[in-house]
Amino acid sequence: MIPPSRSAPGTTVTTPGRTAAAAVVTVGLLALAGCGTVTTTGGGAPGASGPAAEARASASPSAAPPSAASAAEAGRQQHDRQFPEVAARCKDAAARTSPSTTVEPEDPRPTDPEAAKYAENHAFKTTVRLTPDRACTGSAHAERIRQALTGSGTQLPTDEAALARTLQALGYPTRSGEVYRSGGALGFAFAVPGTGPCVTGTLGTPVKVESHGPYVEGGCQEPRGGH
Repeated sequence: MIPPSRSAPGTTVTTPGRTAAAAVVTVGLLALAGCGTVTTTGGGAPGASGPAAEARASASPSAAPPSAASAAEAGRQQHDRQFPEVAARCKDAAARTSPSTTVEPEDPRPTDPEAAKYAENHAFKTTVRLTPDRACTGSAHAERIRQALTGSGTQLPTDEAALARTLQALGYPTRSGEVYRSGGALGFAFAVPGTGPCVTGTLGTPVKVESHGPYVEGGCQEPRGGH
């Protein structure tokens, strides 16, 4: 029988089984140490990346609402799709009027004191001046409606409901009060969808349809009374 070997003082004796176990522990510690950071792909650890983080990012508040300019452009595009013939007619209206060639109008205020006072009291009946492209758009719609009402073989509507249906069929949905009877004659006043020029009409003899900007105090119907 061979006696067990003796190690010198201060020397560690290892066996193959203990050596393998120590190696496994050492590798595990090195893997955990890494660079000092543990990355997970699961649910909700601080600083985690992956599907959970993407889900939280998608739940963040949406972007700010579109600006007024963006909303106006969207309305214009919708109008052009609904009324392509008007859009084609007024495509270059803005370009035809160059700011460098525009002549400023003279002061329209009257010099007579009484007339000036009257003008001041009725200033609320003033309409907003239209840009060239909107003026063209409004005129085109006014002509379109007038032709539909007075075309050959056409019978004029006889009441508010019939007039509202006629305008609806042409693509102009009207709200309460925009179709009315005034002085015995049917009339209407509304803003063109998507662009804003007002179109006002009276079914008299003859039929009159015109376009204009909104009144300075709002709306397309002429305000009543005086200040």
